[in-house]
Amino acid sequence: METQVHAPADNAAEFTWRHDDVFGRIASRYDLLCDVFSFGIHRLWKRKVARRIAGEDWTTLLDGATGTGDIILRVFAREMSAGRNIIASDVSAKMLAIAQRRLAAQAGVVQFKRLDAEAMPSMADGSVDAYSISLGLKICNRQLVFAEAFRVLRPGGRLIVLEASNIRSTILHQLYLAYMSICMPALGWLATGGDASAYRYLLRGIREFPSAEALAAEIQQLGFQEVTFGRQSLGIVAIQGHASPGQVDEDVCRRYVPARWLTSERK
Repeated sequence: METQVHAPADNAAEFTWRHDDVFGRIASRYDLLCDVFSFGIHRLWKRKVARRIAGEDWTTLLDGATGTGDIILRVFAREMSAGRNIIASDVSAKMLAIAQRRLAAQAGVVQFKRLDAEAMPSMADGSVDAYSISLGLKICNRQLVFAEAFRVLRPGGRLIVLEASNIRSTILHQLYLAYMSICMPALGWLATGGDASAYRYLLRGIREFPSAEALAAEIQQLGFQEVTFGRQSLGIVAIQGHASPGQVDEDVCRRYVPARWLTSERK
């Protein structure tokens, strides 16, 4: 797989899965970690983003950084129209295996693919109607992820993102970061049996991730339209929605996506 040069700021956690299979190591405890770090509030965020995803107009959904399948399970908990298909993807084989077990009852409408959200040459241009990614951008090069999402979405397709944001009150945000800096290492050490890298990457990603406004601007610069976002839990996270236009801006995409993955026109 081709490695691309990018600014460290594009990857908030400065994490590279090829160098550290941390999510493979903690796959069986990942859901526990989410509960521990958020005191269970992540369940509310996931229900809300699943409602947003289920309410969009799509036939084929690609869910990036699927993890253990939490979001897709919640999408199925909503009313699912007949004829819809979901592609569950993750770079971690162990995480994807857990998702496959949890979604066994939906095997007929869910495909499982091991994909790196930063580079998906096996996914054709304009092949999906919606693309979702939840709580995974902070450990990715988000510019590569957005460029790939732009490429694989059909004209008018929807991008839905759940990710870290900022509390608008500077004082409250600093207090939140201070709290996370103290509690996350202790709780993470206990929950992972001493695997320090698991919480180190997540904490760095939370600290360095852009605000909801800045993230929306980044996505818009790539060519997405109809930008909307809503903060959750004061702004600890935000849910963003964006529409793919009918015409790909290949000059923008070529900054991040190898030319051989781009076709001249999406259908």
